[in-house]
Amino acid sequence: MRVQQSPAIILFGGFCFFFAPLLAQEPADAPLDGREGRMLALPNFRPQPMLRVEEHHLREAKFPVVDARTHFRYRLHHSPEALDDFVKLMDRHNIAVCVSLDGRLGDELEDHKDYLWSEYRGRFVIFANIDWRGAGREDDPAAWDMHRPDFARRTAEQLARAKEQGASGVKIFKQFGLELKNPDGSLVKIDDPRWDPIWEACGELGLPILIHTADPAAFFLPIDETNERWEELHRHPEWSFYGDEFPSREELLAARNRVIARHPQTIFIGAHVANNPEDLKTVGEWLERYPNLYLDIASRIGELGRQPYTASKFFLRYADRILFGTDGPWPETRITLYWRFMETFDENFPYAEKPFPPQGFWNIYGLGLPDDALQKVYHENAARIIPGVKERIEAHAANR
Repeated sequence: MRVQQSPAIILFGGFCFFFAPLLAQEPADAPLDGREGRMLALPNFRPQPMLRVEEHHLREAKFPVVDARTHFRYRLHHSPEALDDFVKLMDRHNIAVCVSLDGRLGDELEDHKDYLWSEYRGRFVIFANIDWRGAGREDDPAAWDMHRPDFARRTAEQLARAKEQGASGVKIFKQFGLELKNPDGSLVKIDDPRWDPIWEACGELGLPILIHTADPAAFFLPIDETNERWEELHRHPEWSFYGDEFPSREELLAARNRVIARHPQTIFIGAHVANNPEDLKTVGEWLERYPNLYLDIASRIGELGRQPYTASKFFLRYADRILFGTDGPWPETRITLYWRFMETFDENFPYAEKPFPPQGFWNIYGLGLPDDALQKVYHENAARIIPGVKERIEAHAANR
């Protein structure tokens, strides 16, 4: 028996079901494949676009590239074979230099240097990381090193030694503000004045700080039918920061900005378009207000590419403040999408190589940036503010 019914989309039991106008009353064990009038589960939805437009699949970047945001410790796990393979990918795609953000400190920094620099010193620079916990147990914040009275002084000294070891900057991970805790169990404040000597020392040492603060706007909202990243958060509920136990996203970003304002001699790189690519007007206001703030675009072409007119204007206006980055190493099929996004006017193409959109149900549009803007974003800005990049770029150009 079939019943007449209006089209509907219904969320039930963690799945989204699409109903056609004519639906059969299906048995409970019917496949949710959308065929022959059956219901369709969201994870099974694989629409094939009928749009026919020009496509430009670029094989390499037009100009030398500095990937200012990569994770060679966490993604390649210090595998020599994986590193060899990725350097070959770099060669194919005109990626001159990668900035590894996984340096850590002390002996671990030396280990990471040995991994990247034994064969490829001219292709990598390294950012150090602050050890907030020290030997303290994860479940005992009172024992964490960051709460000792001389922590900031000792950290500044560690960073000075890291620079002597060859570090080119400092990476702050998003746990700062969202996970690290005070002895009473409250979350550590990003703008706590206890950390000011660290930020000041970075300025004096000429070490830029790449700081990841907060996360996408959708991650701070309820995981419900109105959340545009529902599918992603359904797969990764641990990525949600909605609830009274977390600061608001606005509070976190404001605290970071107060730190940037207090330390005008220190360069800060706001990770992921200062983690506000959903609101480029506000990001532009920050760039106007804080001349020591720069941005990277890593893992955010999905956000930027769905607003191509706004993003293009933003890139052209602030071309001297934006750094290229990917958050890789990624597969080659994802790397090529970055060139397509930056250099072409292609329409309605995927932002990742996966068959199911990993960060949102949309495709993106290319910016078609002019050569002068491309060169600034691809390598000139990084060469200007990150120690060790300029000479590596020059050597790469001479050897290419």
